[in-house]
Amino acid sequence: MSQVFSQETHRNMLSRIPQCTGREISDWLRTVDEGPALLRFEEKVSWLRGAHNLAYGHAKAIIHEHDLRRAARHR
Repeated sequence: MSQVFSQETHRNMLSRIPQCTGREISDWLRTVDEGPALLRFEEKVSWLRGAHNLAYGHAKAIIHEHDLRRAARHR
């Protein structure tokens, strides 16, 4: 089972991703949208890590943000 980041940790991680990866969060979210239609959180994280050579924490934060935004759109 994966450990869930606190909201503060999640925000801090997101703020560092562009500097660490050279890509903006919006670009990563679009990449996830255009990626395979995986259902499980950890499957998405594993795909993003493998396909784009990301650290686990960065991939997890991107997928978590993607899921949060998707849930907000469907409310």
